[in-house]
Parts: sequence; structure tokens; C-alpha cells
Amino acid sequence: MKPVRILFVCLGNICRSPLAEGVLRELAARKGVASQISVDSAGTGGWHIGDPPDRRSIDVAGRHGIDISGLRARRVSKADFASFDLILGMDGENVRTLRQLAPAAHDGKIDLFLRYASGRDQDVPDPYYDGPEAFERLYQMLEAGCSSLLDRLEERTS
Repeated sequence: MKPVRILFVCLGNICRSPLAEGVLRELAARKGVASQISVDSAGTGGWHIGDPPDRRSIDVAGRHGIDISGLRARRVSKADFASFDLILGMDGENVRTLRQLAPAAHDGKIDLFLRYASGRDQDVPDPYYDGPEAFERLYQMLEAGCSSLLDRLEERTS
């Protein structure tokens, strides 16, 4: 697999994108390709800068053997558009905001996570205002999407 740098983006960088970051890191390690994938996460908004992931994201990740407690929320920066090969928004609103922020030369790096990963034109729902069961559904959706993403990256560079 050719090395690739991936940025996951959601609204506040405390629920969906840090969980996606942790899931992809874990799946890449299990497949033996962790050294070829650099992954990070960020938010389009700045409300939670410096905060750890939402406790419910930390908890669901932990139940699946993944520790994301050390991650800290940050906001997407202009430098990210040059630093990453692929910038994946969790929902259509995130993708629209990213396209507005991106310099024209880097617009092609941006896509909706599930569309890019598995060909489904579908948002990853924000579980913030829901209970723990929504975070388990989020985990399952992200695990399936990240698994498809890894398969696609391996096919792309084979």
C-alpha cells in the first residue's frame, strides 16, 4: 500500500471524527499497514478545541479495545488541505464547509466519508444528542466504513 494521509472531519471533533480516527488506526494495525497510514481528525467548528473526545465515544471505543482518550479536539486549518491526501467529512454539511475553506487546488481531496469508503451517499449521523446506543451504532458504522476504506486504499495502490 502506498502511504496515505487521511483527515476525518465532523462538526466539533469530539464524537464522530475522533472515533473514526481510532477505528482506522486499529484496523490498519490489525492488517499490518499502520506504518503506511497517517490519520488525524478535526472539526469544522471551534467550540471544543483542546477537549478530549465525548465520554460516550471514549467508552464505546474502549469496549472495542481502542483507546481514544488521549486525543484532543482541534479545528480544521488551512495547512490541513496541503498536509493530507484525503479529507473525509462525516456528513454533507461538513463536506460543504470543507469545500468553502479549501484552496481550489485541494478541493479534489475532499469527499463524504461513506461515499468515498463504500460508495454509499450517506451521512454518518451525529450522536451527540442521543444516548449510548447511538454511539454503539456509530461505532459499527465507522468500523464497517473504515474497513471498506482500507480495502479501497489497498486496491488503489496495488
